[in-house]
Amino acid sequence: MHEMAIAESVLDIAFGEMDRRAATRLNKVKLSIGEFSGVVREALEFAFIALKPDTRAANAEFEIEVVPLKAECSKCGPARCLVSDLDLICHACGGVLTVTGGREMRVEYLDID
Repeated sequence: MHEMAIAESVLDIAFGEMDRRAATRLNKVKLSIGEFSGVVREALEFAFIALKPDTRAANAEFEIEVVPLKAECSKCGPARCLVSDLDLICHACGGVLTVTGGREMRVEYLDID
């Protein structure tokens, strides 16, 4: 379950920023995670809940914004592409689609005191 490692990394980022600012409490973390990133949202939420007790994040909220998959055809431009039926072929012209969004994973913001 790589979501546990991701949650640990998010907390490391948060605690590092808290140390830099001499903060004592993490109130909220917001992540943006692409739907094509391979991360299972529920597993990541579970991992965060499991890791936060007895830390400066004990009462922190964890918000995840899912970034939709985006693809583009070299001939037609932006194309509709769903993760559920991913074939990376343009439905308009048959060209190959390039994924242009939905693979990201980043900490959007930290609310710390």
